[in-house]
Amino acid sequence: MWHFKYQQPDYKRVFKQIKRLSWEEQRQRVDLLYQQLSKDKAFRKELMRKAIHLSSLWIPAAIYFMPKIVLVPILLVILVGNVILEYGNFKKYPWARKSFGILFLRTLRNKETSREHFQFTGAIYVLFSSLLCLCFFSKEVGAIALTVMLVSDSAAALVGRSIGRIKIYKNKTLEGTLAFFLSAVVINLLFWPVYPFGWLSVLACLVATLVEVFEDKIEIDDNLSIPIFFAAVLSWV
Repeated sequence: MWHFKYQQPDYKRVFKQIKRLSWEEQRQRVDLLYQQLSKDKAFRKELMRKAIHLSSLWIPAAIYFMPKIVLVPILLVILVGNVILEYGNFKKYPWARKSFGILFLRTLRNKETSREHFQFTGAIYVLFSSLLCLCFFSKEVGAIALTVMLVSDSAAALVGRSIGRIKIYKNKTLEGTLAFFLSAVVINLLFWPVYPFGWLSVLACLVATLVEVFEDKIEIDDNLSIPIFFAAVLSWV
């Protein structure tokens, strides 16, 4: 058996090898190859999705460097515009379907494209959590919290999908969870010149990690729950 998860196969060469096998072995190998092709496609979509996710890193930078009175209206306009676009797409207005398809369709998961009722995508929750962090926490805490959400969530998803083997809760893996926690700690260390790193920082990282793992139990989109829980713990004292 080939371990496709750890090495990218040359599919043409693999198909040539399959022809030399018995029918039963061919069936098993084709099934395995189909699974790998599906995983590759899903990983590429997730990679594109997280690239867009990471493009929102301008928001924590803006929170730290821009005056609140300037940034709040900007985020509000973007948020309202996104809500209108997403609702227009759900109602199948031609202008909205075309614009939404160009911007987001290739990055959406299947469950997000087959909804019977209108629901926000992750972009709305990112913008809403950004406004909450901006309005209710210090600029340093808000910037760290949003950076953790954007970077650590991406690290967890990509590591979990690429090398994750040990399942710890539903589709969450130990490897992805460790990637989230360790990257969150590194982010806090990088912010040390503007915000002190201590036991509360580690606790905030741990809480954010648990929030990401048990997202379905909390029943709040992790783009909103992660930064709010993280910021609340970091602002504890």
